[in-house]
Amino acid sequence: MTPADLHRAVSALVEPQLVRPLGELGFVGGVDDASGHPVVELVLPVTNWPHLDTLRAAISALDPGAEVRLRTMDDDGRRALRDYLRGSMAAEGAAAGSGDRDGHGHDAAPTPRFLARDATTRVLGISSGKGGVGKSSVSLNLAIALAQKGYGVGLLDADVYGFSLPKMLGAASDPIVLGDIVIPTLVHGVRCLSMGYFVDDDQPVIWRGPMLHKAIGQLVTEAWWDEPDFLVVDMPPGTGDVALTLSEVVPRVEMYVVTTPQAAAQRVAQRSALAARKLKLAVRGVIENMSWFTGDDGVRYRIFGEGGGDALAASLGVPLLGRIPLEPRLREGGDVGEPVVAAAPDTEAARAFVELATRIAAQGPARVYRQELRLV
Repeated sequence: MTPADLHRAVSALVEPQLVRPLGELGFVGGVDDASGHPVVELVLPVTNWPHLDTLRAAISALDPGAEVRLRTMDDDGRRALRDYLRGSMAAEGAAAGSGDRDGHGHDAAPTPRFLARDATTRVLGISSGKGGVGKSSVSLNLAIALAQKGYGVGLLDADVYGFSLPKMLGAASDPIVLGDIVIPTLVHGVRCLSMGYFVDDDQPVIWRGPMLHKAIGQLVTEAWWDEPDFLVVDMPPGTGDVALTLSEVVPRVEMYVVTTPQAAAQRVAQRSALAARKLKLAVRGVIENMSWFTGDDGVRYRIFGEGGGDALAASLGVPLLGRIPLEPRLREGGDVGEPVVAAAPDTEAARAFVELATRIAAQGPARVYRQELRLV
């Protein structure tokens, strides 16, 4: 390949993190062969750009003799990339830089395309009435199971005070802040954002409601989610500020209630569903976690009783979409950052999550907005 041919080929490669051609992103500096072999210069926003090994391998596949050299973008390059990303994520009619001022001399971020009324993105709110029912494990493994089916998936840890997803996901890199845009971490095909990426693990977040509202709004609207098929939101337990904020920021959110089999947990979980309905959010189904433990003898032991998921689904008039067994591998995977669906797909728990993902995808969206039916 001539340097010009190689330049065109490298520019057409799709960057895994941003899912756009390298040329459009301004990531290709130049290609020359003055040293006797092709040298490809990659211009990256930060020195520790994720998936760099993937880019090197893709360039090597184009020309095995090519050398890759790295250069970090200057301020103008980063600003141009930021403007490109803001423009590409904006809903129709809301160009980058067209928003109101945010009080600090910057333009407010435009409404993301995936939040537009005619967007196809489904936002799944995974909720519970109380903590300790495995809601984060359900959110994480459901998101990965959806990604394994070929869907574009984002995962938002909205439990600002009790964040847990960064360690459970096991991502090798943190999100990247590019001006007023945050690029979520990408692992197992899932883009993830959590307050846990921005504060130390042992640092408490002590905020009043307005700060919480602003943080959730920014994580939803100012992050590079692109246009995912699903955005899974791991919500905090209970019926507090986050549910109120999501009902305003993402009015199309679909609520799924996680409970355990015992009657006491079912009654508490019901409050979360009723609160969602008061906020006019669609409650789509119930997920029962810790349904049974399968012993070495093959017998299913109902450690936490049974019937809670069925009773809750019946009282809400929605389907019981899945039962997730209590399994050591599921807990261990969360502790060490190896989600069971990705690390042990043949286990009983992993298969249950895949079945749950299939059922949720088959449900279709709660509401369908059609532009041609708009009143003018």
